[in-house]
Amino acid sequence: MKKLYDLFQSLGISKVRLAKYLGVSRQMVYNYLDLDDINKWPKEKKVLLLKLLGIEDTKEIDNIEVTTDFIMAVESRLNQGVKNASDVENYLDLKGLNKESQKLLADIIDIIKDRLRDEEKGKESQHIFTYLYHMLQSIDNVPEIKYMCGYISKTMGFTDPEEYVFDEDKQFIFEGILYSALSLYNNGGASRARIKETHKRWLKDIEVKKEEQQSRTQQLNTVKLQALAELGYSEINNSNAEEVFEKIAEIESRKV
Repeated sequence: MKKLYDLFQSLGISKVRLAKYLGVSRQMVYNYLDLDDINKWPKEKKVLLLKLLGIEDTKEIDNIEVTTDFIMAVESRLNQGVKNASDVENYLDLKGLNKESQKLLADIIDIIKDRLRDEEKGKESQHIFTYLYHMLQSIDNVPEIKYMCGYISKTMGFTDPEEYVFDEDKQFIFEGILYSALSLYNNGGASRARIKETHKRWLKDIEVKKEEQQSRTQQLNTVKLQALAELGYSEINNSNAEEVFEKIAEIESRKV
């Protein structure tokens, strides 16, 4: 890895430009260079590195001679790669995000892409990130999600366990309860048979919530149809949407 590090120094390639080319954060580049073997890099990033250097195998790195032609060729590939990365940034529309948020988003996307492209973990990762997507969609309605994320971050050593960035009392209580539950789970104190009734209650609770949601949806459809009828419209469109929504609110207020 020292050879690679020295090579970048000779080529005058900064960590910032290399990060742009690889589509990762600058910190991630440092993490890659700290590894003792290039083959430990994510496969996609290793392929990009080989392409940048114009070689087919990592073993060829030791034999690279830094000539003028080589520098120009690498510079050309690097510029094109950075341009492509910028095109991706424009597609993702990072405008309005500060540098810290942009870095966070880039790191998250990088991890997701690497996992999804891993042939061994791809299918499982697809399910994992689908569930994660559902969690993100629900985070405003289920405050426990952020407490759960904080608990995992603290448990894995990424965050100070005494840090409370949300409601401290609620986060403290949730962490204690979650620790007790996971301790019970990991220590074999919760067999399928013993937890069966609790699981049944959970399923029943989900069923009740679904029924309530369906009932609410039917109720809203009924109110919407009533609003359309009272206004003399057959459907909601861009020109009458505001008027229809106001009528829906009025109809619902009559029931209070």
